[in-house]
Amino acid sequence: MHLTNTTTSSGGGGTTGTTSTTESTLQDTYTKMTSDILAERTLNDFLSEHPGELIRTGSPLFVCTVLPPHWRSNKTLPVAFKVVALGDVGDGTVVTVRAGNDENYCAELRNCTAVMKNQVAKFNDLRFVGRSGRGKSFTLTIMVSTSPPQVATYNKAIKVTVDGPREPRSKTSE
Repeated sequence: MHLTNTTTSSGGGGTTGTTSTTESTLQDTYTKMTSDILAERTLNDFLSEHPGELIRTGSPLFVCTVLPPHWRSNKTLPVAFKVVALGDVGDGTVVTVRAGNDENYCAELRNCTAVMKNQVAKFNDLRFVGRSGRGKSFTLTIMVSTSPPQVATYNKAIKVTVDGPREPRSKTSE
């Protein structure tokens, strides 16, 4: 059986088609595609304005401060951790950061809540108290308390150990 995109009306005069519905769907897809491309361009432009300072998250609407690859437990970070919203997030919106990995699913953090102001949530003294484990890094989960809530992830963000970064041990005994 062959189905067509048009149906006949019971009024006896002509056809009413789904052509306008198809065109509408195509237009919506095109609009979504162009808005996604625009968002991607905006994100790339924003990151190029701040090289080495900000990094993409798992959400196209948020970027955050680059963390050092290895850090000491309970020590202040070298710069304040910031989450920047590229979309419209109102002032006063609460932003919470959590950290975890396969071994330590919910690491202990200090000062892990901040408030959005001018599209930026600044965590003044974010400290990783819980350690990520030998050879492991934490993934950060950034939760933005909008309605509906938004979540972004920063994968393999930081390795946290008791003694922090140090010189590698030598392989030979002298």
